[in-house]
Amino acid sequence: MPKGYPAEFRRRALDLVRSGRQVAQVAAELGISAQAIYNWRKQDEIDRGERSGLTSSDREELVAARRRIAQLEAELAATRRANELLREVVPPKGDSRPSQ
Repeated sequence: MPKGYPAEFRRRALDLVRSGRQVAQVAAELGISAQAIYNWRKQDEIDRGERSGLTSSDREELVAARRRIAQLEAELAATRRANELLREVVPPKGDSRPSQ
């Protein structure tokens, strides 16, 4: 679910819709778009197992994993670049080049 509104606010909006009120009416009263409520309702159905898709907790884990992968890839790129720079300055052991 989007992080733009607190979870409690989203829950109250969905409770109003579940009580039989029209999505457009609830959206107008709360000052949000009807599409936001439709999106929240869809995600809520996924989280409750009524619809297939990524649950909120799975989505959060996926985002965290992607963030960690990006961090590790950046660290790897920096390490590789550092190794390249060191090779330019310090010859590898066992190099057959004569000493200067």
